[in-house]
Amino acid sequence: MTTNLKSLALALGMSKTTVSRALNGYPEVNANTREKVLAAAQALGYQANPVARSLALGRTNIFGIIYPLAQTDLGDPMFLNVVGAMAAATEERGMNMIVAPVSPENEMRAYDQMLRGRRVDGLVVARTLVYDQRIEYLAKQNFPFVAHGRTVLGQPYAWFDYDHDAGVAQAIEYLVGLGHERIAMISAQLELNFAQQRREAFLNAMHAAGFPVDPRYLVDRAHDRRSGYQAVQRLLACSPRPTAIVVDNHLSGIGAVRALLDAGIKIGEEMSVIVWGPMEDTLVPHVTVIDQPGLAEAGRKMVEMLAALRDGTAAAELQVLWQPILRPGTTTGPAPR
Repeated sequence: MTTNLKSLALALGMSKTTVSRALNGYPEVNANTREKVLAAAQALGYQANPVARSLALGRTNIFGIIYPLAQTDLGDPMFLNVVGAMAAATEERGMNMIVAPVSPENEMRAYDQMLRGRRVDGLVVARTLVYDQRIEYLAKQNFPFVAHGRTVLGQPYAWFDYDHDAGVAQAIEYLVGLGHERIAMISAQLELNFAQQRREAFLNAMHAAGFPVDPRYLVDRAHDRRSGYQAVQRLLACSPRPTAIVVDNHLSGIGAVRALLDAGIKIGEEMSVIVWGPMEDTLVPHVTVIDQPGLAEAGRKMVEMLAALRDGTAAAELQVLWQPILRPGTTTGPAPR
């Protein structure tokens, strides 16, 4: 027979309130009482009612993401790996993970509704902006959140990210070592924090190598296959052409590779290409990439951070930076003479 809170309290000769507070770790219950209650609960096989426990703690046992979902996200292995790992990590904690797709114009209203209705215990904020209204709002409301990426904020906040400076620096060092001087960069929208940081890292790395950057070699707003394709067409129209291209996201990287193939460019000989992110879905095998290792572990890590934040860990202690790795492939080679 399963012991409930009432029978456990009777067995201990305590009130249900005292036993509940002891089981849930309230600080006003002294250590001796807590130990006595926990020992009795284990001996009698007490099992908490998860719904009642959630209500008592004011929790939903749900974490969420409000996401301005694009069509490309549904076929994006990076997005699916991270979100899938988050869902698995929350299930292991006896919780649920919800992804709430919204249109960009209704995103802030969705945040407001989610908080006012107290529908989740915490949120992951994806695709952080350089100046992010969502993060400012959550910080002002003192609501638990973990940013998947960084932003400009005047107070500590919890975030998980990869080191954009280190990844781009590796790419430029590798290309310069192959004799490249005319290097271009294709970027996503520069209001996205990762794109802005990678662009700045590119300019800094080129400056450190002693090579000027032709403004024509900087193309932005390339966030999918079509815009990546068009970006390469612009670069091929330059005279002189760049001898190497760094693409800051994998979706436009697929379009960039396709454009070079359609133009009859021998990739790795006439033009070298490095793409940030996974590149399985391409006609060219073994693309040279800046890899973000452990995407599934990254999803789990953000759930772990969000749970810690909800349970009282300071946001300043929950800032995690992982290192990307350059993985050379067939799309890079010596600069053509």
